[in-house]
Amino acid sequence: MEKKNFEYLGRLRKVMAEKGIAACVISGTDPHQSELPPMHWRGREWITGFESANGTNGTAVVLPGEAYCWTDSRYFIQATDQLKGTGFEMMKEDGPDAVDLIDWLTQHTPAGQTVGIDGMTFSVAWCQRLEQELSDNGVKLDTDFPMFDFIYPDRPGRPINPLFVHDEKIVGLTVGQKIEAVNAEVKKELANAILISALDDIAWITNLRTANDIAFSPMYVSFLYLDEKRRVLFVDAEKITDEVRAHLDKYGFQIMGYDDVKGFVATLPKETRLLLDPDKTARGIYDHVGCTPVFGGTGVAKLKAIKTGAMISNLATAMEKDGVALTRFFMMVEREYPEGKLTELELSRRLRKLRLADPSCVDESFSTIVGWNANGAIVHYEPTEESSAAIVGDGLLLVDSGGQYIYGTTDITRTIALGQPTAGQRHDFTLVMKGHIALSNAIFPQGTTGHQLDALARQFLWKEGKAYYHGTGHGVGFFINCHEGPQNIRLNINPTPLEPGMITSNEPGLYLEGRYGIRCENLIVTEPAMTTEFGEFYRFHPMTLFPFDRSLFEKEIMSESEIKWVDDYHRLVRERLTPLLTAEEAAWLEQKTQPL
Repeated sequence: MEKKNFEYLGRLRKVMAEKGIAACVISGTDPHQSELPPMHWRGREWITGFESANGTNGTAVVLPGEAYCWTDSRYFIQATDQLKGTGFEMMKEDGPDAVDLIDWLTQHTPAGQTVGIDGMTFSVAWCQRLEQELSDNGVKLDTDFPMFDFIYPDRPGRPINPLFVHDEKIVGLTVGQKIEAVNAEVKKELANAILISALDDIAWITNLRTANDIAFSPMYVSFLYLDEKRRVLFVDAEKITDEVRAHLDKYGFQIMGYDDVKGFVATLPKETRLLLDPDKTARGIYDHVGCTPVFGGTGVAKLKAIKTGAMISNLATAMEKDGVALTRFFMMVEREYPEGKLTELELSRRLRKLRLADPSCVDESFSTIVGWNANGAIVHYEPTEESSAAIVGDGLLLVDSGGQYIYGTTDITRTIALGQPTAGQRHDFTLVMKGHIALSNAIFPQGTTGHQLDALARQFLWKEGKAYYHGTGHGVGFFINCHEGPQNIRLNINPTPLEPGMITSNEPGLYLEGRYGIRCENLIVTEPAMTTEFGEFYRFHPMTLFPFDRSLFEKEIMSESEIKWVDDYHRLVRERLTPLLTAEEAAWLEQKTQPL
């Protein structure tokens, strides 16, 4: 049966014909290049039907007679299913059968035609490449084609939620200190002003947060301008409380409306050298800049990635709170599983409730992934009313979840056995854990990147001809984004070195389509290890506090040092969480953390 998306496609194609647009490219993000855009900007999800609470990476292309949606390997299974009957065909943007969207578009748009985009939802960098390749083939690019203004009458409005101040005692840095550091980075780029579009950067600089602007991330929709004399926050007035106004006044901020940013950059003095991040700044903003633009890194991502001592200390508190919630959750799973009434969706809702029972937890850090057996093999699976599987029989349950606490952001994945695990499941789990342990135990010299360490986590899988295709680790924000740069641990080359204070995930996995998935994730902080005649060396310290499933370890293929690591980690978990638990909960944890 055809879905309603065909109606939406019909509306768009009519407007395209009226405006002389031969091909329309639809972004999956917003004017801030957010990973999880507010519903106001989720037009690509609306028109394709390819959607998720956690956001979905994807870019759509609509032609007069066909339509396509590009996405990455995390979503191939999901996209294939959701795009059925929508008029859109899935295209792979990575893997062996990858098709480059811009190359494809160039080849399929005849010379003399026009490609239309909403420039407010595409970055300057992406548009520059697109425009160059189209131009080389005699094709024009229209960056002012806001297609959803014409075809989406029920489009959700821009979010209007009040801001609140994030306590500087928890953060460890004042707004003034952060602005001083940012301005120093601006000078390094030979600029004298900066426009910041990335919402996580703005939240970090201003020590302000909100709920519900961005799903699962307490950031707020805004732009920020800084120079040596002016500090201008572009934000809807409805979001400013008396407390927030006093906070901004304290640091000399001028408040202007969100929509005023285009006019503001258009009237900046000609001598202004305005620093713009081409990967984060919308082309629709850049088109209005009236001064001299300077393209470069803002430096904010690096400043934000290195957590203060106060942040790390407070994150330890968040981890303890998270460990308590997870203890209660997995106790409940084990207790009720034999009754055969649990479902993936029910478990997701229960875990959310347990986390939010702590007043310091503002929200989940992403929509909980609960995958039973075959659903666990879908990397970014999210249970829905239609897909939610009953937790019955024997198998593996993968739970990937996290919380946004005022004390920090958590992200943890545990895979547990319910019923009797197979020998193959135990073997695969142990291979994944051997990689997890190898990365956890790494000691590496100053200047080492995540790319250089990534193979440590994959080596045991590779030896048996097995692999996973997502990154091993992503940076994690502090009460901001669950996914944060600039550092990561993955196969792709990233020049950013791992430095003390950086919080990164360690999450190798294995996914057997139609059978089961395994992922084991802790958050780790980089810290000094030693100083020798060869320089500074660093190591990782685990921040996450919850045991791994002892029943899934195949000790026969583990070394003594690997077994010791598990036992030592479990001892740490027991020591930190036991004082916070009831007697019954503590007894359960005691059993789960016994030596292998």
